[in-house]
Amino acid sequence: MTIRLITTKEIRIILVVLTINLFSCEQSKTLESQQPETFESASYKRFREGKIRYEKFNEFNTQFKFTKLEGFEFDKGIERYYPSSVIKVDDTYYMWYSKPKPHTEVVGPNEATDSLRAFHWDLCEVWYATSTDGYAWEEQGIAIHRGKAGRYNHRSVFNPDILVVNGKYYLAYQAAGSIKDARWSKQFRTSGDFVPNVIGMSVANSPNGPWKALDKPILKPGPEQDAWDGEVIHEPTFFVKGGQYFLYYKSHGRLPWTPNISSGEFNKAHADVPLATGVAIANHPEGPYIKSKYNPVLMGGHGSMVWPYRNGVCATLPEGPERNSILFSEDGINFHPVIQGLTVPKGGGCYRSGHFTDVDEQPGPGLTWGISHMLYPYYHFVRFECDLSLEHGDNVQKGHQVIQDYMNNDAYEYDSSLDPDTK
Repeated sequence: MTIRLITTKEIRIILVVLTINLFSCEQSKTLESQQPETFESASYKRFREGKIRYEKFNEFNTQFKFTKLEGFEFDKGIERYYPSSVIKVDDTYYMWYSKPKPHTEVVGPNEATDSLRAFHWDLCEVWYATSTDGYAWEEQGIAIHRGKAGRYNHRSVFNPDILVVNGKYYLAYQAAGSIKDARWSKQFRTSGDFVPNVIGMSVANSPNGPWKALDKPILKPGPEQDAWDGEVIHEPTFFVKGGQYFLYYKSHGRLPWTPNISSGEFNKAHADVPLATGVAIANHPEGPYIKSKYNPVLMGGHGSMVWPYRNGVCATLPEGPERNSILFSEDGINFHPVIQGLTVPKGGGCYRSGHFTDVDEQPGPGLTWGISHMLYPYYHFVRFECDLSLEHGDNVQKGHQVIQDYMNNDAYEYDSSLDPDTK
């Protein structure tokens, strides 16, 4: 090995570099010491670092108002719930919903038969109704019948949502194959679920049908039983972005203290997640749908809604740590709460005024009304209204931009015509 001695010139260069670095460090410390010390409470810091705004500058600030619908008067022994998104075809509004066999008693899974329901959503079929004004509705009959014995959809089909693509209609729904899959949670007589259940799909060329069910489900739990969605998948709903179809669904892990009683390992990795929402994405409406590796994408769910807005998607969460909120995501996966403390619809279906246009091609128009169910004193439908339209959002954004311009411009001069409070 040859050892080379450092020359005097090289030593001088090293000393110069060290001197410069030392001077830069001292100068940096001096500048830091000249900066005023800042104090931020946890709340103030969350506000500055987060994506939340005060109500007057928040385009998502709204109040949901609920009114009774005509055409769904309560009849004892008849239940309707979980309406789909509402669409308009020509001059007619359409919605689909769960409706069990009328005048059938709910007795729990241990006593259920071909004519006695295990749960409220047992022995259901998907019905549909139409309206010319969105207030008065006329029930049209069954859209999706239960399948033949041995099919994945034989026992019950329920909780649907609609997707419209290139003039074709796709109804996704929860499906149960057999009463053998109805499991009792031991909490009370009628508690439990179909474990496992699946998401099925039927396709038609008209909103009036006829509908043809796909031979296989488009989504299943798991595949691992101890996964966060290893036992059940509920409440499908759609969003379109980047030429892809986003299918959101609710689930929860298999935990020893919740109604998950099928064989297998309990879930420890998600033991603190009793309820969440995931997404599966496909390049075609019929699938295959691939679950996102980022699941769950929303912490909470149960009766949530999604709708397109600007270049992204909004969601409501009636339950969970961010319950009673609206969240927004540009990519359909990473959601941020934009307003909280609302009385949001539960089990609601949004009016999809833009149908299912890709938000990368045309901004999502937002939400102004829809249909949801109420639980008490009986299952029934109501119309909800709000002001979450794109036009309203643009006006609020303009007012907020005035504030941002003032904060970011030292040469700003007061102009009363720009005061957002005078609008």
